[in-house]
Parts: sequence; C-alpha cells; structure tokens
Amino acid sequence: MFNKLIKRMADSSSENREPLLSVSSEEIPAHIAIIMDGNGRWAKKRSLPRIAGHHEGMKTVRRITRLASDLGVSVLTLYAFSTENWKRPKMEVDFLMRLPEEFLSTFLPELIEENVRVEMMGYHDNLPSHTLEAVRKAKEATKNNTGLVLNFALNYGSRSEIVDAVKDIAAQVAAGTLDIASISEDHISERLMTKGLPEPDLLIRTSGEVRLSNFMLWQLAYTEFWFTETLWPDFNEDSLLEAIENYKKRNRRYGGLKGEEAN
Repeated sequence: MFNKLIKRMADSSSENREPLLSVSSEEIPAHIAIIMDGNGRWAKKRSLPRIAGHHEGMKTVRRITRLASDLGVSVLTLYAFSTENWKRPKMEVDFLMRLPEEFLSTFLPELIEENVRVEMMGYHDNLPSHTLEAVRKAKEATKNNTGLVLNFALNYGSRSEIVDAVKDIAAQVAAGTLDIASISEDHISERLMTKGLPEPDLLIRTSGEVRLSNFMLWQLAYTEFWFTETLWPDFNEDSLLEAIENYKKRNRRYGGLKGEEAN
C-alpha cells in the first residue's frame, strides 16, 4: 500500500525527516489544488476566535507543502483568499492579510532549502502593500528553484479571470489581430492566471463542503475531486496520502473509454 511506503513526523525538521522511499512519478498527481476550508469551524469547536483557526491552518500549509515537495508533486495550488472573502469582518480580513507575511518570513529558508518556488495568482488590487511585499520577496528569493511550485491563489476569483480573458480576446478581434474563426480553448487557457502551469490533476476540499466556490472553473474541467469532512487545521500528511491513494484508483478517461471495452 502507498501509505506504507511513506513515514515521516508531522513536525520534524527538514534535517531529521526520514527519507521517502522511491515512488513512481506516474502515481503522483502533477498538480494538486486545495480549497482550504474549515479554519473558522475548527476554532469555534474550541471556543477560540476565528483568527486562531487561520493561524493553525497556516501550520497545516507548512506540513502539506513539505510532504508534497517530498513526494515530487510539481505544483501545489492553495486557495488562500477569494475575491468574495472581502465580505468577512474587517478584523478577520486584516489578520488574513498578515498571514502571508508571517508564513513566508518564517518558512522561506526552508522553502529555499527544499528547492520550492513560490508563485501567486490573483488580483493585486486591494491587497495591502505589506502582503504584496511579502509575496514579492518570496518569489524573488525562490525564482531559480526548480522543484515544487507553491502557488497561492490570493484575492483570486475564477469568473473574473475568465471574463478578463474574454475581454482580451474581444479586444484583439476588434483590433483585427485575431480572427474569430481561429479562437480555440488555448486562447482562453493562455490568458488565465495559471498560464504555464499544468491543469490540476486532483482537487481537494476540506471541511465537508462540496462546491468549487469560484475556484479554477476553467482549469478543473477534467480534474479528479476529493472531498473530506476533515477541517483544514486537522488535515495532515495521512490525509493527503489518503487523497492520493484514492486518486490512484480513478480511471481518468477524459471523455473516452480508457480501460473499458467499447461495445
């Protein structure tokens, strides 16, 4: 079993982590996207303020990033803050805008050591300067890394992203530089914030919610979904391995009959 191949301590340092046994790259999703949900409910169950749940969830990001890197995942996209999350109470939003700064400042040396490259997709509008600066520093410090791409979806909304792509195409058509008849799916894909990244193979959503919440609507067309009742702060290495084990059993047909006899 896959989960017997990997043993590691959740809070161990990179120096002391037990090395992973060799796992075929074909068994691992190249791109894993996660909707991190349940921080507030985790805190409420413990009679703590919601921000305590967000802070605990930050620790989960660190653990899952480590394991994804060890497993050889190419891209890990984390839905950190949506364009709709501005509707939340100001105190909570202010705290969330400070988290990238805290996370990246404390975790950056390890990201560099583990060859992880930090990226961000989302709208810079409305993001505080300190948040953008923390992301900029992390991107600059890791830009030459060739391992896992840790891609934060921050102030991201998929519908707006698609609308912007359509507007760009429409402008080119109006300018006479693009023929309507030649427009293809690639013309949309190459104008999305995920340009240059593979589409997700596996989407994970925690906390029992079963919806996409305006996350990567175009990119998830053929992605395998895995939903869990586990709240994000409680999501651990075993949880990720369980999701990957489930993914491995899927028959990804892409509309065809792969592995099935056509009659």
